[in-house]
Amino acid sequence: MALPLGLIATVMLVDSLSPSEVVLPLDPLLIAAPAITASFASSLVTGIIGAIDVAGMVETGLLHHLLGSMFFDAEVIALVAVAVIVTVCRRLRERHWRELTQVRTVSEATQRVVLRPLPRRIGPLRVASVYLAAQEQALIGGDLYAAVRTSTSTRLIIGDVMGKGLTAIGDAALLLGAFREAAHRQATLPDLMAYLEHSVCWNLAEPTEADQAAECFITAAVIDIPDTTPQLHMVTCGHPPPLLLHERQVSTLRATHPAPPLGLGELTAPDYHVDTFTLKPGDLLLLHTDGVIEARDPRGVFYPLAERAGARVHDSPQSLVHHLRTDLLAHVGGHLADDAAMVVLQRTAGPASTSSRDRRAPPRTGAEPRLLKEIRRLCDMPAGARPKPPFRSVRRHSAGVDPGAPLPRLRGFQQP
Repeated sequence: MALPLGLIATVMLVDSLSPSEVVLPLDPLLIAAPAITASFASSLVTGIIGAIDVAGMVETGLLHHLLGSMFFDAEVIALVAVAVIVTVCRRLRERHWRELTQVRTVSEATQRVVLRPLPRRIGPLRVASVYLAAQEQALIGGDLYAAVRTSTSTRLIIGDVMGKGLTAIGDAALLLGAFREAAHRQATLPDLMAYLEHSVCWNLAEPTEADQAAECFITAAVIDIPDTTPQLHMVTCGHPPPLLLHERQVSTLRATHPAPPLGLGELTAPDYHVDTFTLKPGDLLLLHTDGVIEARDPRGVFYPLAERAGARVHDSPQSLVHHLRTDLLAHVGGHLADDAAMVVLQRTAGPASTSSRDRRAPPRTGAEPRLLKEIRRLCDMPAGARPKPPFRSVRRHSAGVDPGAPLPRLRGFQQP
Protein backbone atom coordinates (compact mmCIF):
# COMPACT_ATOMS: atom_id res chain seq x y z
CA MET A 1 0.00 0.00 0.00
CA ALA A 2 2.88 2.39 0.64
CA LEU A 3 3.97 2.45 -3.02
CA PRO A 4 0.70 3.54 -4.71
CA LEU A 5 -0.22 5.93 -1.88
CA GLY A 6 3.29 7.38 -1.90
CA LEU A 7 3.08 7.88 -5.66
CA ILE A 8 -0.23 9.75 -5.38
CA ALA A 9 1.00 11.88 -2.47
CA THR A 10 4.23 12.77 -4.29
CA VAL A 11 2.46 13.90 -7.45
CA MET A 12 -0.07 15.97 -5.50
CA LEU A 13 2.63 17.51 -3.31
CA VAL A 14 4.76 18.56 -6.28
CA ASP A 15 1.71 20.01 -8.05
CA SER A 16 0.63 21.95 -4.95
CA LEU A 17 4.10 23.45 -4.44
CA SER A 18 4.56 24.49 -8.05
CA PRO A 19 3.30 27.93 -9.20
CA SER A 20 -0.23 27.95 -10.60
CA GLU A 21 0.98 29.17 -13.98
CA VAL A 22 3.46 26.26 -14.21
CA VAL A 23 2.01 22.88 -15.15
CA LEU A 24 4.36 19.93 -14.65
CA PRO A 25 3.69 16.79 -16.75
CA LEU A 26 3.30 14.53 -13.69
CA ASP A 27 -0.42 13.76 -13.82
CA PRO A 28 -0.06 10.78 -16.21
CA LEU A 29 1.98 9.04 -13.48
CA LEU A 30 -1.20 8.70 -11.42
CA ILE A 31 -2.43 6.02 -13.83
CA ALA A 32 0.20 3.66 -12.43
CA ALA A 33 -1.20 3.72 -8.88
CA PRO A 34 -4.32 1.49 -9.39
CA ALA A 35 -2.37 -0.82 -11.71
CA ILE A 36 0.31 -1.36 -9.07
CA THR A 37 -2.32 -1.93 -6.38
CA ALA A 38 -4.12 -4.60 -8.42
CA SER A 39 -0.95 -6.70 -8.51
CA PHE A 40 -1.06 -7.48 -4.79
CA ALA A 41 -4.22 -6.09 -3.16
CA SER A 42 -7.89 -7.07 -3.30
CA SER A 43 -10.42 -5.60 -5.72
CA LEU A 44 -11.92 -3.46 -2.92
CA VAL A 45 -8.56 -1.91 -2.08
CA THR A 46 -7.82 -1.43 -5.77
CA GLY A 47 -11.11 0.44 -6.21
CA ILE A 48 -10.38 2.67 -3.21
CA ILE A 49 -6.91 3.53 -4.53
CA GLY A 50 -8.46 4.30 -7.92
CA ALA A 51 -11.00 6.65 -6.33
CA ILE A 52 -8.26 8.44 -4.36
CA ASP A 53 -6.23 8.69 -7.56
CA VAL A 54 -9.10 10.30 -9.50
CA ALA A 55 -9.85 12.68 -6.62
CA GLY A 56 -6.19 13.74 -6.52
CA MET A 57 -6.13 14.47 -10.24
CA VAL A 58 -9.36 16.50 -10.02
CA GLU A 59 -7.88 18.50 -7.14
CA THR A 60 -4.80 19.18 -9.24
CA GLY A 61 -7.03 20.43 -12.06
CA LEU A 62 -8.86 22.78 -9.70
CA LEU A 63 -5.57 24.09 -8.34
CA HIS A 64 -4.21 24.94 -11.78
CA HIS A 65 -7.59 25.84 -13.34
CA LEU A 66 -7.34 23.02 -15.86
CA LEU A 67 -10.83 21.57 -15.54
CA GLY A 68 -12.78 22.02 -18.76
CA SER A 69 -9.73 21.91 -21.00
CA MET A 70 -9.81 19.14 -23.57
CA PHE A 71 -6.37 17.76 -22.69
CA PHE A 72 -6.94 17.60 -18.92
CA ASP A 73 -10.46 16.14 -19.24
CA ALA A 74 -9.05 13.40 -21.48
CA GLU A 75 -6.49 12.57 -18.78
CA VAL A 76 -9.23 12.32 -16.15
CA ILE A 77 -11.37 10.06 -18.36
CA ALA A 78 -8.35 7.84 -19.09
CA LEU A 79 -7.56 7.55 -15.38
CA VAL A 80 -11.16 6.63 -14.53
CA ALA A 81 -11.16 4.01 -17.31
CA VAL A 82 -7.89 2.48 -16.15
CA ALA A 83 -9.06 2.36 -12.49
CA VAL A 84 -12.34 0.66 -13.44
CA ILE A 85 -10.65 -1.84 -15.76
CA VAL A 86 -7.98 -2.96 -13.29
CA THR A 87 -10.56 -3.20 -10.48
CA VAL A 88 -12.85 -5.41 -12.59
CA CYS A 89 -9.91 -7.57 -13.71
CA ARG A 90 -8.81 -8.00 -10.11
CA ARG A 91 -12.36 -8.98 -9.16
CA LEU A 92 -12.49 -11.61 -11.90
CA ARG A 93 -9.11 -12.94 -10.85
CA GLU A 94 -10.28 -13.31 -7.27
CA ARG A 95 -13.35 -15.26 -8.39
CA HIS A 96 -11.28 -17.55 -10.59
CA TRP A 97 -8.84 -18.08 -7.74
CA ARG A 98 -11.66 -19.12 -5.40
CA GLU A 99 -12.97 -21.56 -8.00
CA LEU A 100 -9.48 -22.97 -8.51
CA THR A 101 -9.04 -23.38 -4.75
CA GLN A 102 -12.32 -25.29 -4.54
CA VAL A 103 -11.33 -27.53 -7.44
CA ARG A 104 -7.96 -28.24 -5.86
CA THR A 105 -9.59 -29.08 -2.54
CA VAL A 106 -11.95 -31.56 -4.18
CA SER A 107 -9.12 -32.96 -6.30
CA GLU A 108 -6.89 -33.52 -3.28
CA ALA A 109 -9.69 -35.23 -1.39
CA THR A 110 -10.43 -37.46 -4.38
CA GLN A 111 -6.78 -38.37 -4.85
CA ARG A 112 -6.39 -39.25 -1.17
CA VAL A 113 -9.42 -41.53 -1.43
CA VAL A 114 -7.84 -43.33 -4.39
CA LEU A 115 -4.40 -43.64 -2.80
CA ARG A 116 -5.04 -43.91 0.92
CA PRO A 117 -2.11 -43.10 3.20
CA LEU A 118 -0.60 -46.21 4.74
CA PRO A 119 -0.70 -46.46 8.54
CA ARG A 120 2.59 -46.49 10.41
CA ARG A 121 1.83 -49.89 11.89
CA ILE A 122 0.18 -52.83 10.10
CA GLY A 123 0.18 -56.07 12.05
CA PRO A 124 3.79 -56.88 13.01
CA LEU A 125 5.14 -54.37 10.47
CA ARG A 126 6.27 -50.79 10.73
CA VAL A 127 5.44 -48.97 7.52
CA ALA A 128 6.45 -45.73 5.82
CA SER A 129 5.65 -44.55 2.31
CA VAL A 130 6.19 -41.62 0.00
CA TYR A 131 4.66 -40.65 -3.33
CA LEU A 132 6.16 -38.09 -5.71
CA ALA A 133 3.96 -37.17 -8.67
CA ALA A 134 5.66 -35.86 -11.79
CA GLN A 135 2.64 -33.81 -12.87
CA GLU A 136 2.36 -30.30 -11.48
CA GLN A 137 -0.25 -29.72 -8.74
CA ALA A 138 -0.95 -33.48 -8.47
CA LEU A 139 -0.71 -35.68 -5.41
CA ILE A 140 -0.81 -38.98 -7.27
CA GLY A 141 -0.36 -40.27 -10.78
CA GLY A 142 0.01 -43.71 -12.30
CA ASP A 143 1.96 -45.31 -9.45
CA LEU A 144 0.05 -47.10 -6.71
CA TYR A 145 0.41 -48.97 -3.45
CA ALA A 146 -1.94 -50.40 -0.83
CA ALA A 147 -1.89 -52.70 2.17
CA VAL A 148 -4.60 -55.04 3.43
CA ARG A 149 -4.76 -57.14 6.57
CA THR A 150 -5.97 -60.75 6.57
CA SER A 151 -6.53 -62.89 9.63
CA THR A 152 -2.99 -64.30 9.47
CA SER A 153 -0.88 -61.96 7.34
CA THR A 154 -0.42 -58.59 5.70
CA ARG A 155 -0.72 -58.21 1.94
CA LEU A 156 0.71 -55.33 -0.05
CA ILE A 157 0.68 -54.28 -3.66
CA ILE A 158 2.86 -51.79 -5.47
CA GLY A 159 2.43 -51.04 -9.13
CA ASP A 160 2.95 -48.65 -12.01
CA VAL A 161 0.38 -47.88 -14.71
CA MET A 162 1.63 -47.16 -18.19
CA GLY A 163 1.15 -43.48 -18.97
CA LYS A 164 0.39 -40.37 -16.96
CA GLY A 165 -2.46 -38.02 -16.19
CA LEU A 166 -6.12 -38.77 -15.49
CA THR A 167 -6.15 -41.99 -17.51
CA ALA A 168 -3.33 -43.45 -15.42
CA ILE A 169 -5.06 -42.35 -12.21
CA GLY A 170 -8.27 -44.09 -13.32
CA ASP A 171 -6.43 -47.31 -14.12
CA ALA A 172 -4.61 -47.16 -10.78
CA ALA A 173 -7.92 -46.67 -8.96
CA LEU A 174 -9.31 -49.71 -10.76
CA LEU A 175 -6.49 -51.99 -9.66
CA LEU A 176 -6.46 -50.65 -6.11
CA GLY A 177 -10.19 -51.23 -5.80
CA ALA A 178 -9.91 -54.80 -7.06
CA PHE A 179 -7.00 -55.52 -4.71
CA ARG A 180 -8.76 -54.11 -1.65
CA GLU A 181 -11.90 -56.10 -2.40
CA ALA A 182 -10.14 -59.42 -2.86
CA ALA A 183 -6.82 -59.38 -0.97
CA HIS A 184 -8.29 -59.82 2.51
CA ARG A 185 -9.95 -63.10 1.57
CA GLN A 186 -8.19 -66.40 2.11
CA ALA A 187 -7.14 -66.85 -1.51
CA THR A 188 -3.69 -67.93 -2.60
CA LEU A 189 -1.44 -65.40 -4.28
CA PRO A 190 -1.79 -67.03 -7.73
CA ASP A 191 -5.59 -66.92 -7.39
CA LEU A 192 -5.41 -63.30 -6.32
CA MET A 193 -3.17 -62.38 -9.25
CA ALA A 194 -5.48 -64.15 -11.69
CA TYR A 195 -8.39 -62.16 -10.29
CA LEU A 196 -6.47 -58.88 -10.63
CA GLU A 197 -5.42 -59.78 -14.16
CA HIS A 198 -8.98 -60.44 -15.21
CA SER A 199 -10.20 -57.24 -13.51
CA VAL A 200 -7.64 -55.18 -15.41
CA CYS A 201 -8.49 -56.82 -18.74
CA TRP A 202 -12.21 -56.34 -18.14
CA ASN A 203 -12.16 -52.77 -16.92
CA LEU A 204 -9.21 -50.91 -18.47
CA ALA A 205 -10.48 -47.89 -20.29
CA GLU A 206 -10.88 -48.16 -24.05
CA PRO A 207 -7.95 -46.41 -25.78
CA THR A 208 -8.42 -43.66 -28.31
CA GLU A 209 -6.70 -45.60 -31.07
CA ALA A 210 -7.07 -49.31 -31.74
CA ASP A 211 -3.33 -49.83 -32.26
CA GLN A 212 -2.68 -48.65 -28.69
CA ALA A 213 -5.02 -51.17 -27.08
CA ALA A 214 -2.39 -53.83 -26.47
CA GLU A 215 -0.11 -51.23 -24.84
CA CYS A 216 -2.37 -50.74 -21.80
CA PHE A 217 -0.77 -52.58 -18.90
CA ILE A 218 0.16 -52.28 -15.23
CA THR A 219 3.34 -53.62 -13.68
CA ALA A 220 2.77 -54.84 -10.15
CA ALA A 221 4.21 -56.84 -7.29
CA VAL A 222 2.03 -58.42 -4.59
CA ILE A 223 3.63 -59.47 -1.31
CA ASP A 224 2.19 -61.57 1.49
CA ILE A 225 3.95 -61.36 4.89
CA PRO A 226 2.77 -63.93 7.46
CA ASP A 227 2.45 -62.81 11.07
CA THR A 228 4.11 -65.83 12.67
CA THR A 229 6.89 -66.89 10.29
CA PRO A 230 9.93 -64.76 9.27
CA GLN A 231 9.13 -64.98 5.57
CA LEU A 232 7.56 -63.09 2.73
CA HIS A 233 5.87 -64.48 -0.35
CA MET A 234 5.95 -62.50 -3.57
CA VAL A 235 4.46 -62.62 -7.05
CA THR A 236 5.90 -60.18 -9.59
CA CYS A 237 4.25 -59.04 -12.81
CA GLY A 238 6.95 -57.13 -14.64
CA HIS A 239 7.68 -54.85 -11.67
CA PRO A 240 11.14 -53.81 -10.42
CA PRO A 241 12.32 -56.16 -7.65
CA PRO A 242 12.29 -54.87 -4.07
CA LEU A 243 15.38 -54.44 -1.92
CA LEU A 244 16.00 -56.27 1.36
CA LEU A 245 18.18 -54.48 3.91
CA HIS A 246 19.53 -57.08 6.34
CA GLU A 247 22.18 -55.92 8.82
CA ARG A 248 24.76 -54.23 6.55
CA GLN A 249 23.79 -56.01 3.34
CA VAL A 250 21.42 -54.96 0.57
CA SER A 251 19.88 -57.78 -1.47
CA THR A 252 17.70 -57.58 -4.56
CA LEU A 253 14.73 -59.96 -4.30
CA ARG A 254 14.46 -61.07 -7.90
CA ALA A 255 11.58 -63.27 -9.00
CA THR A 256 12.62 -66.62 -10.45
CA HIS A 257 9.70 -66.69 -12.91
CA PRO A 258 8.18 -63.20 -13.26
CA ALA A 259 4.78 -62.95 -14.93
CA PRO A 260 3.93 -60.39 -17.62
CA PRO A 261 2.35 -57.08 -16.56
CA LEU A 262 -1.32 -57.06 -15.66
CA GLY A 263 -3.45 -56.48 -18.72
CA LEU A 264 -1.18 -58.55 -20.97
CA GLY A 265 -1.45 -61.89 -19.21
CA GLU A 266 -4.21 -63.24 -21.44
CA LEU A 267 -1.80 -63.03 -24.38
CA THR A 268 0.63 -65.48 -22.78
CA ALA A 269 -1.41 -67.51 -20.23
CA PRO A 270 0.91 -66.61 -17.32
CA ASP A 271 1.89 -68.90 -14.49
CA TYR A 272 1.95 -66.86 -11.29
CA HIS A 273 4.94 -68.30 -9.47
CA VAL A 274 5.28 -67.53 -5.76
CA ASP A 275 8.80 -66.74 -4.53
CA THR A 276 9.59 -67.02 -0.83
CA PHE A 277 12.27 -64.99 0.95
CA THR A 278 13.40 -64.55 4.53
CA LEU A 279 12.29 -61.43 6.40
CA LYS A 280 13.62 -61.44 9.95
CA PRO A 281 12.73 -59.00 12.74
CA GLY A 282 14.61 -55.76 12.17
CA ASP A 283 14.99 -56.28 8.42
CA LEU A 284 13.85 -53.51 6.07
CA LEU A 285 12.02 -54.22 2.85
CA LEU A 286 12.08 -51.41 0.28
CA LEU A 287 9.41 -51.51 -2.44
CA HIS A 288 9.68 -48.97 -5.24
CA THR A 289 8.55 -48.13 -8.75
CA ASP A 290 10.69 -47.59 -11.82
CA GLY A 291 10.35 -43.82 -11.44
CA VAL A 292 12.88 -44.07 -8.60
CA ILE A 293 15.60 -46.15 -10.24
CA GLU A 294 15.16 -44.46 -13.64
CA ALA A 295 15.44 -40.91 -12.27
CA ARG A 296 18.45 -39.12 -13.78
CA ASP A 297 20.55 -36.19 -12.78
CA PRO A 298 21.43 -33.42 -15.29
CA ARG A 299 24.35 -35.55 -16.54
CA GLY A 300 22.06 -38.51 -17.28
CA VAL A 301 23.22 -40.70 -14.37
CA PHE A 302 20.52 -42.96 -12.90
CA TYR A 303 19.68 -42.72 -9.22
CA PRO A 304 21.69 -45.39 -7.29
CA LEU A 305 18.87 -46.57 -5.02
CA ALA A 306 20.61 -49.67 -3.65
CA GLU A 307 23.73 -47.71 -2.80
CA ARG A 308 21.88 -44.86 -1.11
CA ALA A 309 19.58 -47.20 0.80
CA GLY A 310 22.48 -49.40 1.87
CA ALA A 311 24.06 -46.48 3.67
CA ARG A 312 20.97 -46.17 5.90
CA VAL A 313 20.33 -49.80 6.88
CA HIS A 314 19.93 -48.94 10.56
CA ASP A 315 17.30 -46.23 10.02
CA SER A 316 13.65 -46.60 10.89
CA PRO A 317 11.21 -46.84 7.97
CA GLN A 318 10.17 -43.19 8.41
CA SER A 319 13.76 -41.96 8.52
CA LEU A 320 14.77 -44.03 5.51
CA VAL A 321 11.83 -42.81 3.42
CA HIS A 322 12.49 -39.20 4.38
CA HIS A 323 16.17 -39.49 3.49
CA LEU A 324 15.53 -41.19 0.15
CA ARG A 325 12.90 -38.64 -0.80
CA THR A 326 15.22 -35.72 -0.09
CA ASP A 327 18.15 -37.41 -1.79
CA LEU A 328 16.13 -38.36 -4.87
CA LEU A 329 14.84 -34.83 -5.41
CA ALA A 330 18.35 -33.46 -4.96
CA HIS A 331 19.63 -35.99 -7.52
CA VAL A 332 17.17 -34.90 -10.22
CA GLY A 333 17.33 -31.19 -9.45
CA GLY A 334 13.93 -30.92 -7.78
CA HIS A 335 11.66 -32.21 -10.58
CA LEU A 336 10.96 -35.80 -11.57
CA ALA A 337 10.24 -36.85 -15.14
CA ASP A 338 8.09 -39.79 -13.97
CA ASP A 339 5.97 -40.62 -10.94
CA ALA A 340 7.90 -42.28 -8.12
CA ALA A 341 6.68 -44.24 -5.11
CA MET A 342 8.47 -46.01 -2.27
CA VAL A 343 7.21 -48.16 0.59
CA VAL A 344 9.48 -49.32 3.42
CA LEU A 345 8.49 -52.17 5.74
CA GLN A 346 10.20 -53.39 8.87
CA ARG A 347 9.24 -56.56 10.72
CA THR A 348 9.13 -56.15 14.47
CA ALA A 349 9.76 -58.77 17.11
CA GLY A 350 6.48 -58.03 18.89
CA PRO A 351 3.09 -59.64 18.26
CA ALA A 352 0.85 -58.58 15.41
CA SER A 353 -1.46 -55.66 15.91
CA THR A 354 -4.97 -56.57 16.92
CA SER A 355 -6.72 -53.32 16.14
CA SER A 356 -10.40 -53.22 15.30
CA ARG A 357 -9.45 -52.74 11.68
CA ASP A 358 -7.46 -55.99 11.69
CA ARG A 359 -10.20 -57.94 13.44
CA ARG A 360 -12.62 -57.10 10.65
CA ALA A 361 -10.72 -59.27 8.14
CA PRO A 362 -12.10 -61.36 6.62
CA PRO A 363 -15.59 -59.85 6.56
CA ARG A 364 -18.59 -61.80 7.70
CA THR A 365 -20.47 -63.97 5.23
CA GLY A 366 -23.40 -62.11 3.75
CA ALA A 367 -21.86 -58.71 4.39
CA GLU A 368 -19.99 -58.39 1.08
CA PRO A 369 -20.33 -55.13 -0.81
CA ARG A 370 -22.61 -55.04 -3.81
CA LEU A 371 -19.61 -55.21 -6.16
CA LEU A 372 -18.56 -58.62 -4.82
CA LYS A 373 -22.13 -59.91 -4.98
CA GLU A 374 -22.26 -58.86 -8.61
CA ILE A 375 -18.95 -60.63 -9.28
CA ARG A 376 -20.31 -63.81 -7.68
CA ARG A 377 -23.44 -63.55 -9.80
CA LEU A 378 -21.37 -63.21 -12.98
CA CYS A 379 -19.22 -66.16 -11.96
CA ASP A 380 -22.31 -68.37 -11.62
CA MET A 381 -23.83 -67.34 -14.95
CA PRO A 382 -23.26 -69.47 -18.08
CA ALA A 383 -20.61 -68.05 -20.37
CA GLY A 384 -23.06 -67.35 -23.18
CA ALA A 385 -25.51 -65.51 -20.94
CA ARG A 386 -22.94 -63.22 -19.34
CA PRO A 387 -23.35 -59.58 -20.48
CA LYS A 388 -20.50 -57.90 -22.27
CA PRO A 389 -19.00 -54.68 -20.88
CA PRO A 390 -20.65 -51.79 -22.74
CA PHE A 391 -17.52 -49.69 -23.40
CA ARG A 392 -14.63 -52.11 -23.16
CA SER A 393 -15.25 -54.81 -25.73
CA VAL A 394 -12.60 -53.31 -28.02
CA ARG A 395 -10.05 -53.45 -25.23
CA ARG A 396 -10.78 -57.09 -24.42
CA HIS A 397 -10.78 -58.33 -28.01
CA SER A 398 -7.57 -56.43 -28.79
CA ALA A 399 -5.87 -58.03 -25.81
CA GLY A 400 -6.98 -61.49 -26.84
CA VAL A 401 -9.58 -61.78 -24.09
CA ASP A 402 -12.81 -63.57 -24.86
CA PRO A 403 -15.68 -61.51 -23.40
CA GLY A 404 -17.52 -64.72 -22.65
CA ALA A 405 -14.58 -66.44 -20.95
CA PRO A 406 -15.20 -67.67 -17.38
CA LEU A 407 -14.22 -65.28 -14.66
CA PRO A 408 -11.54 -66.52 -12.24
CA ARG A 409 -12.83 -67.53 -8.82
CA LEU A 410 -11.26 -66.64 -5.56
CA ARG A 411 -11.27 -69.43 -3.05
CA GLY A 412 -12.23 -67.01 -0.33
CA PHE A 413 -15.62 -66.27 -1.92
CA GLN A 414 -18.54 -67.93 -0.16
CA GLN A 415 -20.83 -69.37 -2.77
CA PRO A 416 -24.56 -69.09 -1.99
